[in-house]
Amino acid sequence: MQKTRTFSKLAPALAVTALIAGGGVAGLTNTTTPAFAAAPVAGGYVDLVKDVSPAVVTIEVTRTVGAHPARSDMQGANPFKEFEERFGFKFPEGMTPERGTPRGGEREARGAGTGFIISDDGRIVTNAHVVADANAVSVTLEDGRSFDAEVVGFDEATDVALLKVDARDLPSLSFGTTDPQVGENVIAMGNPFGLGNTVTTGIVSAIGRDLRAGPFDDFIQTDAAINRGNSGGPLLNADGQVIGMNTAIISPSGGSIGLGFAVPADMVEQIVADLSDDGEVTRGWLGVQIAPVSDDVVAALGLEDGSGTLIQGVMEDTPAKDAGLLKGDIVTHVNGDPVEGPRGLTRAIAGDAPGAEVTIDLIRKGKEVTVTVTLGERSTDEPA
Repeated sequence: MQKTRTFSKLAPALAVTALIAGGGVAGLTNTTTPAFAAAPVAGGYVDLVKDVSPAVVTIEVTRTVGAHPARSDMQGANPFKEFEERFGFKFPEGMTPERGTPRGGEREARGAGTGFIISDDGRIVTNAHVVADANAVSVTLEDGRSFDAEVVGFDEATDVALLKVDARDLPSLSFGTTDPQVGENVIAMGNPFGLGNTVTTGIVSAIGRDLRAGPFDDFIQTDAAINRGNSGGPLLNADGQVIGMNTAIISPSGGSIGLGFAVPADMVEQIVADLSDDGEVTRGWLGVQIAPVSDDVVAALGLEDGSGTLIQGVMEDTPAKDAGLLKGDIVTHVNGDPVEGPRGLTRAIAGDAPGAEVTIDLIRKGKEVTVTVTLGERSTDEPA
């Protein structure tokens, strides 16, 4: 069983695929494996893999699926067809959408992904799409031990989830302390197609990728081969530190073609810290519509470049309105840190808690202005 998420804003021929897979290899198709992975360091990664493998785990989930759509946007949709498209499962002959399941009710579906342990007391990180809506979650270690897992919380906006198992003295991985660099050697680990722990290597192909999957897209791109079932697995540097969490691929076939994407480690750390408190992520909110600074605006205001973010509109009864932000303002810094485009402003504001005071530097009619804003709370339906 496989789950695919396709974002319509991408080129029609390509699908962004979430890497959750079923527990077996039935129906596995011939896929393309990249032949251009970077050469490993001298002697390979034998010792590194021995050290980190015990902390990489297989995650198995069960979900209830049936004749009634779970989301309001599926009213009138065929739930069997939707299930087949999302999980790659084909109902047997005689179990058609018109007739339903033999018992005419709900059934249990299984899926699998990957995770990695971040503390010896059993905290485990994986993707939100691996465990969302799960009835039960189990975690299997490399040594064969299996545990029932509690979903502490998950954040769909960044696709990060935190699990907890009742165990002690577990092996764990640490997050990297330096930013990944393009061309850097990396190692991906996971559970592709339910085969079990698998290691592939490659390089960092790009950083800061926006797949238009959400407002916080900031993916690391790698050519290390990752496939369905790798969701939630670690992307490691040559020192065995986690620099990202494998999350999606772009592929016309559903298999690896060398375009894999990972959530950066610093974002994972931030979300995990927030989830650890109460299982929820709270984000600051301004209440503005934003856009890139166009060349016309740069020319009209005599700016040096198009850095910053243009405020296209200010909503009523919002923190931005109360602070005096205006349509046409160009935000250049938040708390002294430069803002690079709309995504930069979104991440900067969302990174602070509701109620926090932030200092915003902006350009208004060619003059530099500084304002202080007390942030509101961003709901999942709110704009930046």
